Amino acid sequence: MPPPNTSSTTTFQNPLQASGADPFVAQKDGYYYYMHTTYTDLRIWKTRKMSGLRGMSGQVVWTPPAQGAASGNVWAPELFFLDGKWYLYYSAGPPGTNLGLQRTWVLENASADPTTGTWVDKGRIYNPTADHWAIDGTVLEQNGSRYFIWSGHNGTDGVQRLYISRMSNPWTLTGPRVELSSPQFAWENVGPPYVNEGPEILKRNGKTFLVYSASFCGTDQYVLGMLTTSDTADPMNPAVWTKTPQPVFAQSPASRAYATGHNSFFTSPDGREDWLIYHANANPNEGCFDRRSPRMQKFNWNADGTPNFGTPVPIGVDIPNPGGEQ
Repeated sequence: MPPPNTSSTTTFQNPLQASGADPFVAQKDGYYYYMHTTYTDLRIWKTRKMSGLRGMSGQVVWTPPAQGAASGNVWAPELFFLDGKWYLYYSAGPPGTNLGLQRTWVLENASADPTTGTWVDKGRIYNPTADHWAIDGTVLEQNGSRYFIWSGHNGTDGVQRLYISRMSNPWTLTGPRVELSSPQFAWENVGPPYVNEGPEILKRNGKTFLVYSASFCGTDQYVLGMLTTSDTADPMNPAVWTKTPQPVFAQSPASRAYATGHNSFFTSPDGREDWLIYHANANPNEGCFDRRSPRMQKFNWNADGTPNFGTPVPIGVDIPNPGGEQ
């Protein structure tokens, strides 16, 4: 593997790190705060250069208790700055292999820098009207309100669906839980289990895009799908969302990118470029484990206003750094 990038380099190569599933990026005050699943704790990588992640070490900001309902299987952290504080959402359950007990939890930090200060456990975030298995929570802000979107079960089967609830504050859900998407097309039903998960929000030119991961993460056919609505529509109304009938990003054996999914988005330091970050395996049949590595690439926009993620860039190929990196 090539050596870490230095400040004088103008290109980088994928993968960004040797291992790291479910990558997520938050931006604030000229810094990027990167996270991925470690399974055992919560770590934040703070950098001004996303191209320089290789060789960096993340800072552990939260270690779960030795026992309890959120002591093991720590997955899919996401970081948001809301109402002047940082909130860190993550999925966890008891240690061991009984993953049916996974739920979503939230931490709060009043520091301006999430790698400093004290993280306070705000407990589980859930909808009291339908408290079932729940992972991969993210936040949507629309029409002056906040909504939590996650992947969960309906209480009767093991199919993973996407749900939305209104947030009364950053750690509390209120009102009904509404289903937005379930595995519908053949490309969403490679498994079992049959999966819609990893929801992420992207907004541009009056449209709101909900990009999600479909099919079982342990298959090479793990892909990205997309729902679209207006940025003024009521996101709690399933009828306003339109599902794209084909995957919007999928595996490329020629690029050594299999099981391409669980993504996030960020913009370049100069604000002129949109970037996709996701995880993938470098070889077929490597499953849903720590061989998944984070990768990133710039994406463009179609004439109809939808994002065009293209195809995965091959690993080991020089890619120009995001615009404005110093």
